[in-house]
Amino acid sequence: MLNEKKVILMTKMASYEDTEAKKNGAIGRYFRSDYIGFQVLKAIISATIACMIVGGMFILYDLENILENLYEMDLLLIAKRALFIYIVVVVVYALISYAVYSHRYSRARRKQKIYAHYLKQLGVMYDKKK
Repeated sequence: MLNEKKVILMTKMASYEDTEAKKNGAIGRYFRSDYIGFQVLKAIISATIACMIVGGMFILYDLENILENLYEMDLLLIAKRALFIYIVVVVVYALISYAVYSHRYSRARRKQKIYAHYLKQLGVMYDKKK
């Protein structure tokens, strides 16, 4: 005879395994600080590359004006502004990445704990049957 509780529990477990187990398993292999730190580092590198691309595009877009007024420009002031904008962009992007990946890690760990709880419940059900 089929045990209805066991079937429901196994269905929940199979649903988790089909949808999220692989992604959450990859996250769960790391310690919290390692996972978040690695993801934030990747975000900082991505933001740096994006800033370089946008800066290069701006320079290429306005190259004629830049070359015409090169000797009248305060290059040190321009470099300071560019550095300030870069730092602001990277810090904001890193903070957003920290918040997002902290949430993802905690959600994945919570779901893994629920799955482990389901496994224990299923084990208890099988032990009762013996």
